[in-house]
Amino acid sequence: MTETIATLETVGSASYQQDDVHFLLRRVRMSVTDVEEKERLIQTNRRHYSEMLGQEHAPGDVHKQLYALALARNGRRMAVEVQALAHALNDACKGPSIVLVSLVRAGLPLGVLLRRALRDMKREVHHYGISIVRDRGIDRVALDAIIQAHGAGNIVFVDGWTGKGAISTELERSLAGDPRFPGKPRLVVLADPCGRAWLAASAEDWLIPSGILGATVSGLVSRSIWPSEGGLHGCVVYEHLQPHDVTRAFIERIDAERRGLESVVPAAPWTRSQRNALQAAVAPVLHRFAERHSINDPNRLKPGIAEATRAVLRRLPDQVLVRDRSDSDVQLLLHLTERAGVTVVEAGAALGPYRALTVIRSAHR
Repeated sequence: MTETIATLETVGSASYQQDDVHFLLRRVRMSVTDVEEKERLIQTNRRHYSEMLGQEHAPGDVHKQLYALALARNGRRMAVEVQALAHALNDACKGPSIVLVSLVRAGLPLGVLLRRALRDMKREVHHYGISIVRDRGIDRVALDAIIQAHGAGNIVFVDGWTGKGAISTELERSLAGDPRFPGKPRLVVLADPCGRAWLAASAEDWLIPSGILGATVSGLVSRSIWPSEGGLHGCVVYEHLQPHDVTRAFIERIDAERRGLESVVPAAPWTRSQRNALQAAVAPVLHRFAERHSINDPNRLKPGIAEATRAVLRRLPDQVLVRDRSDSDVQLLLHLTERAGVTVVEAGAALGPYRALTVIRSAHR
């Protein structure tokens, strides 16, 4: 029997406003795994990344300053792109309501902002945050509960960005053969340099302000945790980061900017030729650096500013490549690499559409 949303024991809205999102994640307690040990266990296939959590520290003063600069520089762009995506969703979803299913954690800020924008367009919107785990799939308990409550026809999945398409591939794999999703799942993102989303505001790899923080801009929840005994996926709520939480402040800042905009041109789903061109542009880049670093596991390459930054924060980086050291959008990444003693290489045009890429260190060396 499918569980209903009302019967699921979840963390609720975490540190978001109650009506902004409902997390379909259960609260768990989990001990911290040292980053080097975690990397070794992942790369030797002894543990899956979703079965462990590293320590998530509060952002330092310089990190906070660079986030504030990113927000000042790129906040208006994000507001414009949220409005462009909302217009596109309003046009594409013809049913009585729209169901936004944000993928925890990177999809959450965008999902909350899209919900508010669509509500301003007088649409009925339901918004949930659920887990998807690479190589293991989407949280079926959560998704089934959403479908039981609202149907599947107007479900739109939301993520912050795509790097090389790992999550979009997992989403397609998880829902393949499900008659409730007869076509490819509709995935909406801000930035899609690899052409793997259904709808994106742009293909540019740019510094999305929420992409350079973790829990403190995403409701104070951890990355999602695979349930070893089945059921709803889990998360840890990071109360120790509460003094640093900018979750609501970020939403209010971007939302206020959006409300002050004049007319915005709606975004449009990629055409087949656009999608093919984007995918063709990234494939040789990833192949080149996999060969250059003798990498057989594509998960050791983290392309795109947001993914490259998060990899330095929570993985064991071997090297970071940037297109241009003077690029204002990679300054936080350069700060973090200097602090961690990670080599940075200026790769120029060899990075293709990406402005940064982190190579994860091999645990076997």
